[in-house]
Amino acid sequence: MQNVNKSGFDLIKEFEGLRLTAYKCSADVWTIGYGTTARAGVGIVPEAGMTITKAEADYYLEKGVNKFADKIRSGIIAPINSNEFSAFVSLAYNIGPSAFLRSSALRNFNAGNKAKASASILLWNKAGGKVLRGLQRRRLAEQALFQKEITSVLHKPAQPSRNAIFDFLSMLFGAKK
Repeated sequence: MQNVNKSGFDLIKEFEGLRLTAYKCSADVWTIGYGTTARAGVGIVPEAGMTITKAEADYYLEKGVNKFADKIRSGIIAPINSNEFSAFVSLAYNIGPSAFLRSSALRNFNAGNKAKASASILLWNKAGGKVLRGLQRRRLAEQALFQKEITSVLHKPAQPSRNAIFDFLSMLFGAKK
């Protein structure tokens, strides 16, 4: 099961920005922290005058990102790496999981066409029918993360020794050395 990696969290933080006092976003919705709204369903209902700490903002972001990840995970049927998944979660965090699940980015990815999936991320650059520079920048960053090669394994399980395997089998079947 894939999870959002540090690069994904950092991308979301960068583009959502951190506001510790509640504000109304461009859609006239009360928002706080890293773009957290009541609709995220993470246990906070931003309202006028509300403030939170950075630690609380980080907590709500993690909770929200994990919730969005869970919502889109079932729609992904092709093998996916952590950078691709993290880029898709960032996109879904911004456009909503329902829109992501209907997106050409997901359709192309599931069809095995990563190049078209990557290009489709860039299509989500408008609000109110107008191209927004901030959305263009975010989509380019998501696309870059999506395309970024995985160069290291975060955790590689240790291979058991021959004696450990023998000991385990001996325990199961009562064999003697």
